Amino acid sequence: MPTTLLTLRDSLTQLTLAPELGASLVNWVRLSDGRALLRHSDEQALDAANPRRLACYPLLPWSNRIGGGGFATPAGWQSLSANTDHEPLPIHGSAWQQPWQVVDVTSDSASLQLDSQVPFPYRATLQVGLANGCLRLSLHATHLGQQPTWYGLGLHPYLPRTRHTRVQAKADGVWLCGEDKLSSHWVELPEAWNFAEPRLLPQQLVDNAFSHWPGDARIIQTDAGYQLVCHAHGADVFLLFCPQGQNFFCFEPVTHPVNAHHLPQRPGLQLLAPGETCRLHFSLQYQALAG
Repeated sequence: MPTTLLTLRDSLTQLTLAPELGASLVNWVRLSDGRALLRHSDEQALDAANPRRLACYPLLPWSNRIGGGGFATPAGWQSLSANTDHEPLPIHGSAWQQPWQVVDVTSDSASLQLDSQVPFPYRATLQVGLANGCLRLSLHATHLGQQPTWYGLGLHPYLPRTRHTRVQAKADGVWLCGEDKLSSHWVELPEAWNFAEPRLLPQQLVDNAFSHWPGDARIIQTDAGYQLVCHAHGADVFLLFCPQGQNFFCFEPVTHPVNAHHLPQRPGLQLLAPGETCRLHFSLQYQALAG
């Protein structure tokens, strides 16, 4: 079945979305020349119907991996199973693997909704808007279960990477991971991963959560003549994923580090009672570079 796409446009950019594919963003491009501002999704990527091959998707009711076969809640144990064929652990929640409904759409905005029963009942909404080259994403999750449980949110943008790509994002520390890719301990930021000033991405693999982030970042694409000025509200952690030898990287605003359900004090998670809501807002402002 062909995937239904929504197309939004402002004066500078155009965005396509696939509500049926986990509310994924498919392509966000500069109108003047079609330059991809998020990783380009070709027809093969779209036909694969897998959000991991597209440009961005929402993460809820948690982000990244959870170990231990589940997690404890005030009402008892919430068991979880692996939800992909490439990862031994459950990853990125359940919203990205379900079709969302279109609530409203205009020429430059869309509102999507998901009523999920997996792994527990919740309602998610994603509001998407374009204005003067600024892409705004607002993600909400409302707990619909009868007993309270833990929630986390995130967004998973894939971004183009060249040898000139630089990132600026201040953080105080980073969660190091073991071979299981789960957070093991927090350390003050090593100089090699200090992005307080714009710097090139590391050549080595990075797949870690950076904490005490004020929410501001810049993604500078010098050879393409633009930068994305980013701001997150409701998240003080970003996950940086730099796979070796690939033409993309991920800069993910998230509410909590990897496996926060099993870390002391469950950093960044929210315990939601029935009817309570958590929120995450993220904007990416396209700006042409001078000269």
